[in-house]
Amino acid sequence: MPTPTKRPKNRKAQIALAAAELFCARGYHGVGVDEIAGAVGITGPAIYRHFPNKYAMLVHATRELSNTIGGAVDRALAGADDPREQLDTVLDTLATLSVEQRRVGGLYQWENRYLNAEHRAEFRDGLGALIGRVAEPLTALRPGLSGPHARLLTRAAFSALASVATHRAPISRTRAIDVLHRAGWALLTAGTPMVRVQGDSPGVPAESTQSSASRREAVLATAIGLFHQHGYHAVGMEDIGRAAGLHASSLYRYFPSKADLLAAAYHRAADQVSASTTVSLDVAATEEEALRGLVEGFVELTFTQRDLVAVYLAENNNLPDRDRHELRRIQRLQVDEWVRLLTGVRPELTANEARILVHAALNVVTDLGGATDPAPPDAFRPFVASLALEAMRRA
Repeated sequence: MPTPTKRPKNRKAQIALAAAELFCARGYHGVGVDEIAGAVGITGPAIYRHFPNKYAMLVHATRELSNTIGGAVDRALAGADDPREQLDTVLDTLATLSVEQRRVGGLYQWENRYLNAEHRAEFRDGLGALIGRVAEPLTALRPGLSGPHARLLTRAAFSALASVATHRAPISRTRAIDVLHRAGWALLTAGTPMVRVQGDSPGVPAESTQSSASRREAVLATAIGLFHQHGYHAVGMEDIGRAAGLHASSLYRYFPSKADLLAAAYHRAADQVSASTTVSLDVAATEEEALRGLVEGFVELTFTQRDLVAVYLAENNNLPDRDRHELRRIQRLQVDEWVRLLTGVRPELTANEARILVHAALNVVTDLGGATDPAPPDAFRPFVASLALEAMRRA
């Protein structure tokens, strides 16, 4: 008789990790319980010994991510008394975690939006407390910083460190950790804005994505806002029609399906980024000026059309295959242009190092600009642009 196989003691952790990786790769709604079970090597029903449903896996995975990061930061802070040494250890620790857990970092960026209000607040409160703990040695190192300014710079550093989860560029582990570590220091030591920061302000409401009076544009703007607020899968054509003041059947005159609406949003964002890039390159006399122009253009887009940028960044797994492949190609070309300019400004960087820094800068803009977090006041646009440039120029 064969010896019975013992159930691993860490089976629950294995399931949660597999779920997190699949959620980040294909989106929460694009993954089924049976697929998670298959990734772990068990049957679908066996999962229910550990989790009552898929949502419980998402909650557990986000808590595990928070606990892992928080524990690592606490150990780093406790390992030294000197503020500079504390911050250096924190940056090295977080850079290492970001690279090693690259496949689950999307929980921080996007997938946590599928948590209910209670669990989302828990996740964000934990992140806010973590930022506060790291901001303390920063204010000790830079006594001229106010508390809110220190938290803002810490947020920017966290965004840069987490950026490896937002792209698929091949990276060397050791080199990536070093580059991210330097980017974190560049942001923690950056200058501060002259405008006042009022604590952790929830920011300003997102502006309307489109102001065109045409019905098609109004439908598209409505859909983008709903996709950002609730997630693509939680929004139906009936919801879009109701919000736009139309019967759902009338929407099909403008868009054959919800997927076509999403594709239109992506093409809109890609066209605007492309137009901004063309203008920046045409008017710039040097590569430095062109790079600054690209950053300022992306900051402008992020601040003025937050819903559009958020959907553009978060929902690509829900695009039809043809649109997804084409838009990823366009995105790669845009990043390639930033990389070309950055290596022209800093010839000591390899293309891979420059690519890591470009994605770090883009993530700083989208996080601080409000695509993934509450946004600072619009007066902060120049400051956010300067931080993105700092991450690329000084790291």
